[in-house]
Amino acid sequence: MIKRFLDYIAIEKRYSVRTVGEYGDDLKAWCTFLNCKVEDFDPKQVDAEDVKAWMIDMLDNGQSPRSVKRRLSAVKSLYKFLLRVGLVKVDITRSIVAPKTDKPLPLYFREGDMQAVKVNQARDWNDEMSEEEQLLHLRDYLIVEILYQTGMRRAELVGLTEVDVDTRQRQVKVFGKRAKERIVPMGEALCELIEEYRTKKQKIIGEHVGIGTFLVRKYRNGEWGSMDANTLYNIVRTRMGEVSTLKKHSPHVLRHTFATSMLNNGADIRTIQSLLGHASLASTQVYTHATFEQMKETYHAAHPRGKK
Repeated sequence: MIKRFLDYIAIEKRYSVRTVGEYGDDLKAWCTFLNCKVEDFDPKQVDAEDVKAWMIDMLDNGQSPRSVKRRLSAVKSLYKFLLRVGLVKVDITRSIVAPKTDKPLPLYFREGDMQAVKVNQARDWNDEMSEEEQLLHLRDYLIVEILYQTGMRRAELVGLTEVDVDTRQRQVKVFGKRAKERIVPMGEALCELIEEYRTKKQKIIGEHVGIGTFLVRKYRNGEWGSMDANTLYNIVRTRMGEVSTLKKHSPHVLRHTFATSMLNNGADIRTIQSLLGHASLASTQVYTHATFEQMKETYHAAHPRGKK
């Protein structure tokens, strides 16, 4: 039965080889707890109490709630499949709730990191660069600054057109999840940087990429095209990796940095929610926990009796 399920998620659901392997490992662990071989597993000999006992056993043996939740998810998926194909009449896992996992606080870059990006941009600029090299150099810096100063998601930035970016009104029209539209203001310095980029882009490639394309990339064959999500991710990872010691240097960390900086400098949570395009205030409130952790860190470092 388990083999049939693994074949189903591999062939019909088209899960990756790695994911199918992880499901197999989790279900093998489940069978080991039941003291049976994978090929001998009989769902009719198992009830909800066995699943709960397995969860408790894993926690007692030092597995994290996150690991327990993942393994329970594999068993839940198995029983949904068995119910769908008529091999069981009841899903015994339906009412079982996974242990709560503490969500990690969002990572964010320090202000010193962002200043270092600016320093690096000026340091690496060379008048002897070709015009194309200057354009790419300027574009990379612009990507980091837009993400940092607007809090946009990676996909939102990739999807921008020239019409969306209005430097006269100092605002950008962003299309978020489920095509929800929002307007995000921009500072004067960012608008000047955008216009500098636009001037170079127009001079070098004109409208060859397509009318309205905002961010561009250059392919290995020398052709120019629209920016894509993977290229943008790699640009941010490279630029931020030069200045930050964080383990992660993704565009989303710049989004976290935008929100944290706004909160630390007095912005109210509702305004930040609107700027980020969060449907739920709860999604935004995670940043209040991040700034509280920063406050505790400062307190323990600075107060004479606040040492840990």
